[in-house]
Amino acid sequence: MVDSVAATAVIVAVCVDLVFGDPPNRYHPVVAMGNFIGAMRRLANEKSEAIRFGIGILCLVMGSALFIAIGWGVERFSQELPFVLAVLLQALVLKTTFSIRSLASAGRSVAEALQIGDLGLARQRVAYHLVSRDVSQLDEAELSAAAIESVAENTSDSLIAPLFYYAIAGLPGALVYRFVNTNDAMLGYRTKELEWLGKPAARLDDLLNLIPARLTALIMLIVGRVDNESRRSAFAVWFRDHRLTASPNAGHPMSAAAGLLGVVLEKRDHYRLGAGLPQPTVRSIDAVIKLLYRTSLAGSMLVMLWCILRSVWFGGSHEATG
Repeated sequence: MVDSVAATAVIVAVCVDLVFGDPPNRYHPVVAMGNFIGAMRRLANEKSEAIRFGIGILCLVMGSALFIAIGWGVERFSQELPFVLAVLLQALVLKTTFSIRSLASAGRSVAEALQIGDLGLARQRVAYHLVSRDVSQLDEAELSAAAIESVAENTSDSLIAPLFYYAIAGLPGALVYRFVNTNDAMLGYRTKELEWLGKPAARLDDLLNLIPARLTALIMLIVGRVDNESRRSAFAVWFRDHRLTASPNAGHPMSAAAGLLGVVLEKRDHYRLGAGLPQPTVRSIDAVIKLLYRTSLAGSMLVMLWCILRSVWFGGSHEATG
């Protein structure tokens, strides 16, 4: 990865996302990832647990190899282009590995339904856009909490993590992370059909998110708009509650958000983050969306700075042609 191009591509990719959002599905690499994963799932139907586990590993290996090759090819091709075109090409590919605008829109759509008092519509939007669990019995506070939890967790999964892997491994790193995360999102469930098929992706996704989830929580706590006393309290909630979720990673950004927003985030019979704090409201959803934007800006600036410093330290440059 050529560092001067990479540094500029990060900011361009974030701007493209904020202005235009996601490309149509037929052009989106994540849709292609989903189609491939779906085909592997069909191949595993009615197979034994051992065979499903093997197919899960094969899916990871084949998909990762494919997207490493695509990322490497794009980077190699961009080296033959003038600087501006190289930046644009890498930015457009990088943008497909994360989403800020769509995540914010999903959270805002739930807030809008709650503002008009339509719990049915809010449940529908939470289930469609944000969570996979049963939402049929959730009340306003629980729907608000579900939206906040999803936006907070996906601030890591849908932005900081792909940028982190772009910073250390270029487009191949970002694309492979997105493939593994998509694989886990589609197959990582403890059902009879999926448990063994999705187990390799779930474990690898946990490993890949170890650093990004903690980094996301730290960035949130630094850039969150609160006074010093509230910030100290938010750090305390993070330290106390991040282990309460079943996932080794999701609890970090979620508990940090609970502390910063000053609300309790509870999933019935599973966890209670920020115990003792007030119930979340519609305004809490608006607050976590603002936190998403602030964390996105800070995270992208850190990656850009890292690329610039690496260029200085190791002499990275772009050979413009034409």
